[in-house]
Amino acid sequence: MFASPPERTPPLTIINTYAMQPFNNLVHLSINLSPYMRSALALLLFLSFNISAFAQQFTISGKVIDDAGNAIPFASVYIQNTTQGASANSDGEYAISLKPGKYILQYKAVGYKQESRTVDVTQAKTINITLNTEFYQLQTVVIGGKDPAFAIMRKAIKKRKTYLNEVNAYTADVYIKGMQKLLEAPKKFLGRNIDDIGKQLGLDSNRRGIIYLSESESKYSFMQPDKVHEEMISSKVSGSNRAFSFNRATDLKVNFYENYEDWGRISLRPLISPLSDNAFFYYNYKWLGESVENGKTVNKIKVIPRREHDPCFEGYIYIQEDSWRLVGLNLYVTKKANISIVDTVRINQQFVPVNNKAWMTSTIRFDFNGGLFGFKFGGYFISVYKNYDLEPALNKKDFNEVLRITKGVNKKDSTYWEQERPVPLTAEEKTDYKKKEILAAKRESKQYIDSVDKVNNKFKPITLVLGGIDLRNRYKKEYYHFDPVLGDIFFNTVQGVGFYYKAAFTKMIDTVNNRFFRLAANAGYGFSNRIFSGDINIIAPVKQMQFGFNAGSEVLDMNNLQPITTLSNTIHSLFARQNYQKLYQKQFVSMSLSGRISGGFRASAAVEYANRNWLPNTSSYSFSNNPTRVYTSNNPLVPTADVPLFPQNQTFKIGLRASYDFSNRYETYPNGRRYLPSEYPTISFSYTKGIKNVLGSDVDYDKIAADITKTDIPMGLYGRTSFYIGAGKFINSNSIYFPDYNQFKGNQGLFYRSGVTSFLLLDLYTYSTHTEYIEGHFEHNFSGFIANKIPLLRKLKLQEIFHVNYLSSPELKNYYEVGVGVRYLNLKLLYGQSYNSGSNVHSAFRLGIGFR
Repeated sequence: MFASPPERTPPLTIINTYAMQPFNNLVHLSINLSPYMRSALALLLFLSFNISAFAQQFTISGKVIDDAGNAIPFASVYIQNTTQGASANSDGEYAISLKPGKYILQYKAVGYKQESRTVDVTQAKTINITLNTEFYQLQTVVIGGKDPAFAIMRKAIKKRKTYLNEVNAYTADVYIKGMQKLLEAPKKFLGRNIDDIGKQLGLDSNRRGIIYLSESESKYSFMQPDKVHEEMISSKVSGSNRAFSFNRATDLKVNFYENYEDWGRISLRPLISPLSDNAFFYYNYKWLGESVENGKTVNKIKVIPRREHDPCFEGYIYIQEDSWRLVGLNLYVTKKANISIVDTVRINQQFVPVNNKAWMTSTIRFDFNGGLFGFKFGGYFISVYKNYDLEPALNKKDFNEVLRITKGVNKKDSTYWEQERPVPLTAEEKTDYKKKEILAAKRESKQYIDSVDKVNNKFKPITLVLGGIDLRNRYKKEYYHFDPVLGDIFFNTVQGVGFYYKAAFTKMIDTVNNRFFRLAANAGYGFSNRIFSGDINIIAPVKQMQFGFNAGSEVLDMNNLQPITTLSNTIHSLFARQNYQKLYQKQFVSMSLSGRISGGFRASAAVEYANRNWLPNTSSYSFSNNPTRVYTSNNPLVPTADVPLFPQNQTFKIGLRASYDFSNRYETYPNGRRYLPSEYPTISFSYTKGIKNVLGSDVDYDKIAADITKTDIPMGLYGRTSFYIGAGKFINSNSIYFPDYNQFKGNQGLFYRSGVTSFLLLDLYTYSTHTEYIEGHFEHNFSGFIANKIPLLRKLKLQEIFHVNYLSSPELKNYYEVGVGVRYLNLKLLYGQSYNSGSNVHSAFRLGIGFR
């Protein structure tokens, strides 16, 4: 079906074919030259051919097998006393390119006896290697009946910090290959035909095959304690001629001299290193014997978790005698440690000595497998390090840029990769590249993209009602969205039954920095108060800033933070006669400009003119006939009477806001720069001014505010912490109305908007202020530290939550509340109690369910 690629022409043949013709001409010419000139010409020819031979490289290849004839996947091949080498692939096949000369090649794999071969490189050669299983000599006497592993590990742990900080900085060249396969899949999923999707992905008729295959080369730089810079040199992605590899050396970096490994989404809790300071609390060790490698004694130690469900590794580590350093490991972690997404992750790491100063990583390999909803998958990522420099000239400022990918890194041809890749492709990977190269050209054509979009853009009335419609033109990067009709129907006591339908058009301009043009239009109607509403919203990039324009007439929540959703208010109103949401009408036009000024400094400016009207209740409908439940008025401060909260008024206001996150870290891509989240808190300042008599404006106030916040601060084994502290003051409030007050994210119902700034039990409107305030929020997520110890709860992967909130203002003195609960996926179930020093709020218990 597919044409075979042209065979690689041996370099020596090319030299013989094309270089000999000018040589023959020179020989004929030399006959007529003087002896002196002939001698000079001979010397010139000698030098030129030796230079060509020196520059030429030859490939030494073969297969690494064990003593039973089985392939040893990912065995390492290194030039003795250097950090230059290669790795075998999953079939045990290796290839390394060398210049002419004599070399000693070392073949090694964790658990096998190292082999060496002296090679005189004058041409391409095939060298197959058999590695015998390493025999670890056991001591005949165990002193005091204690396993020797514990004494070895005490010494190794004692040296942990020494080796952690042994190298202050280094650079290295890193090759990464990643491969993921779909091993099993259902025929249909969520109504989608997986066979059709499989054809687009290049899967076989059984919906199996490679779904991701990529290679990359990078220049990696590191400086203590945690500064990294990576520049991608080359990138190849199977099935795409335009994409850049997702492979990152930073993402695959592990260091077991750290106390733990934090793997984010794979594990809620950090995984404890067998070399951590408190490792003996979590691990048992068993000494399996010793062997000699390069004149050094190496101890093989089995790592065994003390408790089955602790976040611990299992497997083997190799500790060198006397130096007590780690020289290799083969560890794994399974679902018993409560990991997510995957069932098992295996890590194989090997080290090589560099300049007799330190041992550095030579290869790291991650193997994984898992399954979800009938899909089974597996794969690996492997990193090969070489050309270490342990005394590089580095500048701290250069580490602001964490990653650099420039144009052209994904344009290297197959000849380049054949010469550069240190891990040969397997037969399956070669086939995948060839097959998907044809698919890539097809998939990236306008005709193909349009045909796929045409299939996906088919209109179905039931989809419009229940799920909404998304139309796309991927070739032009244009997207149309129409809300589900059912989701835009609501009920409240001001408008009665109503709808507010939304549609939007988006044109992507820069996916890296999320820069786009968007035009959105909304239209609504309340069947009880018979008021139409609608607005248009435009977002457009202006250089590195974002311009916004909004105009129309809306019925809005008096609390501009919108602490209660329209759906939640609808449910509480219809089923429990609890109309928590209080509304008003605003006819307005506004403009804004926001963006990053420099590094971690962001700023925004906004201006708005509006006409505002208070609205009365017009409907008392409810499914509930409970006579003890009565709807409250639309005036939150006078709940028993529908009297206006404020008169009709006009407002003209300007707002300024600036924030700084103390970080300038960013990634550079061919189409722009993307700034990374900061590890430090973000400080923000804002100023809002209502200006009287501009376009008939009735307001006259000045408000200043400041806040500091940080979410998901890692606390090691004890989870993550988030906090927010804010304060504000109206330095002038000569003329101000309730919608201009400072509002808070309160909660009175069962459902609430979860977030670090949310209160659990605070009234939605009563304690809004036009004077001054200070508020604080603290939330700690224990990430299953407690629930993982309870058998029945362990499998649910529950996360324990502890929440404390505080508010103080002239209207409410020293209010605070405490909440405890659990989080499951994106749902929170909390139980809270509130207190205050005055009599305005009484103690109460509430149950809240939050969405994040």
